Amino acid sequence: MVKTLSASPRALDLAREVLSIEAAAVQALTQRIDGAFTHALNIILSCEGRVIVSGMGKSGHVARKIASTLSSTGTPAYFVHPAEASHGDLGMITAGDVFIALSYSGESQELLAIVPAIKRQGARLISLTGNPQSNLAQASDAHLNVAVDKEACPMGLAPTASTTAALALGDALAVALLDAKGFGEEDFARSHPGGNLGRQLTHVRDIMHTGAEIPAVGYGSLLSEAILEMSRKRLGMTAIVDDAQRVLGIYTDGDLRRTLERRLDLTTTPVSAVMSRNPRSISPDALAAEAAQLMEQHNINQILVVDAGNKLVGALNMHDLLHAKVI
Repeated sequence: MVKTLSASPRALDLAREVLSIEAAAVQALTQRIDGAFTHALNIILSCEGRVIVSGMGKSGHVARKIASTLSSTGTPAYFVHPAEASHGDLGMITAGDVFIALSYSGESQELLAIVPAIKRQGARLISLTGNPQSNLAQASDAHLNVAVDKEACPMGLAPTASTTAALALGDALAVALLDAKGFGEEDFARSHPGGNLGRQLTHVRDIMHTGAEIPAVGYGSLLSEAILEMSRKRLGMTAIVDDAQRVLGIYTDGDLRRTLERRLDLTTTPVSAVMSRNPRSISPDALAAEAAQLMEQHNINQILVVDAGNKLVGALNMHDLLHAKVI
């Protein structure tokens, strides 16, 4: 007979206690943000190579997250398993690199085994441990103390509060580095082209049509020429511009349907007679999401991109926004 398990009556109290213990562990770190943190920060900022993050077991999982966060915020980093490093992966470490080692005890044999090789390579060593007197801490160029009063595990055995503290301090390093490097929204977007965050920061200039792809005809052009330009560029519109490429109007596929209903002569009617004047436009520096909002608000499927002087610099339609997954 299969035994049915169910949560104990104290489960909610235990969960709250775990969260309280881990929150206290992170809060305690704020009192340790001092010269040691600044020293570690400066070591990374002066790094001419990459940042390597390493750790065993649960510390290894935290190390992977820290490496990922560093990389996505402007500090190239990668994870190296300390045991694998002893069997060839140390070849990836160069004199210009910084090695960040995570070990709560500071006595992880796998890490201590590769410290001499790291030093011989000339790489700088930063450690995150809960014991400033440990061998790993003493061998480091900079040590960050992530000691906690107790683990959240009732038996005090499973790494819980200690791994949370190490992860939080890794985030603090990443954010401090981000600020010091002036890493901004555009940099973040380039690091996240496939994610929702990156798409939110996509600019119009990143997806607009430029150069020969922009549909445009002169103010004196005939309607037949405008229709031919629309057909060639396949954006469902063409801009009407003056000799300086300033936008005077737009002619869209909707305008074409209305023209056909009026039975106008396409070969003799000037496009200026049927174009829409003062068309909606957007700056290339605007977010693509703003273009989507503007097009939806005014029920249009195309929009012209102009600079501060109303000069045509690009063109965009709803399909481009869909392709970029902005909408």
